[in-house]
Amino acid sequence: MKRLLGLGFGLAVIVGGTLGIGILRTPGLVAAALPSRGAILAVWLVGGVYTLLGAICLTELGTMMPVAGGYYVYARRAFGDAVGFTVGWTDWLTYCAVLGYISIGMAEFAGTLVPSIASRVTPVAIAILAGFVALQWAGLRVSSRFQTWTTVIKAGAFLALIAAAGLWHGSPASTPIAAVPIMTMVGTIAALQAVVITFGGWQSALYFTEEDTDPRRHLPRAMIGGVATVIVIYLLVNLALLAVLPIPTLAQSTLPAATAAEVIAGAAGARAITIVSLVSLPPLLNAIMMIGTRIVFALSRDGLFWSAAARVNDRGAIGVATLVTTAVSVVLIAMGTFTHLVAMAAFFLAANYCVCCAALMRLRRTDPGALRPFRAWAYPWSAWVVLVGAAAFLVGALFGDPKNGGIALGLLVGGLVGRRVARRYFLADQRDPRRRGRNVQR
Repeated sequence: MKRLLGLGFGLAVIVGGTLGIGILRTPGLVAAALPSRGAILAVWLVGGVYTLLGAICLTELGTMMPVAGGYYVYARRAFGDAVGFTVGWTDWLTYCAVLGYISIGMAEFAGTLVPSIASRVTPVAIAILAGFVALQWAGLRVSSRFQTWTTVIKAGAFLALIAAAGLWHGSPASTPIAAVPIMTMVGTIAALQAVVITFGGWQSALYFTEEDTDPRRHLPRAMIGGVATVIVIYLLVNLALLAVLPIPTLAQSTLPAATAAEVIAGAAGARAITIVSLVSLPPLLNAIMMIGTRIVFALSRDGLFWSAAARVNDRGAIGVATLVTTAVSVVLIAMGTFTHLVAMAAFFLAANYCVCCAALMRLRRTDPGALRPFRAWAYPWSAWVVLVGAAAFLVGALFGDPKNGGIALGLLVGGLVGRRVARRYFLADQRDPRRRGRNVQR
């Protein structure tokens, strides 16, 4: 792996991999469950602090094991190959599904701006993915710079939206007072779950530590600084929306940002939100493709997947792993099944998050002498808060959507069976250190 990345990329991949359509939609879901500005902002702040605690805990693992692969690496170190492969397989599958989902989203938003392509969403989505493959093949330096600069543009677009709402002095649209939601425990929990999902992507920098010039110094700053930046932006977006829309109107809107922009600037404002949405997706798509590729790379290097996927060229591009990840995403787009996988992503993410929190605790006990350049603050209380919250979210995801939760469990079992078969018949020679040495030399 080429060590070309620095703190700027770490911040960009976290902010760029987190900010997206979610913050433009989720405020309406939260407002539908909560009756006051204070309660709405409090839930966003609590969700942000919980995410920050998770970042602090997993940063210990990232600096302790600064190698590519993220969650998979920590699970394998703590619990062995079987659990490691399970986490890596489901993590990679999740990113493939989200890759397809975002490509479709870009194609749909592009279709609203260019009506002539609106009826060709699937081929446009595949063409978008092909463009990002070319970007990855151009090398790590090119793709990392793309990530940094598109994230700057994205952040600027969100700040422009916030500023427009802050400078607006009109009269908010009115909604009947009966539409004001009533605060309940169930509603508050649902709102908090929606907020935590919207923070998804905060862990992105963990997957690139092997390519960082100084991961033990940069990763803590990127993780804490990146999450803190997203928290501030999310709170500002909610303050901006609440300045323009009364809570009942906000609660009834499926895309509050567009509703607020239309109040401020009419039809031109709604069109501007479409542009903001489109601008928010390229850095997100690039980050997800880069992460998915590195999971395959790590699995392959450790002999748990096809060895060719661990090859890196002289530009730092992981060519075969990029093609494999993209091919699976294209198949999901063409089959139309990726939407089910996206529904299962919440289950996989929560499950893998639980495993990694448990890995932190286990490694503190079984390997207390390991080098830990960064240690989780307020341990073990911080780790317990994160683990209990992740477990509660996992239970909620399983019982809230039992059908997709059951399918997710089936995919998990299928991956384990496939690994067992592959290990016995196809990957046995890769587990031989002498054979792996020859593969590396080739």
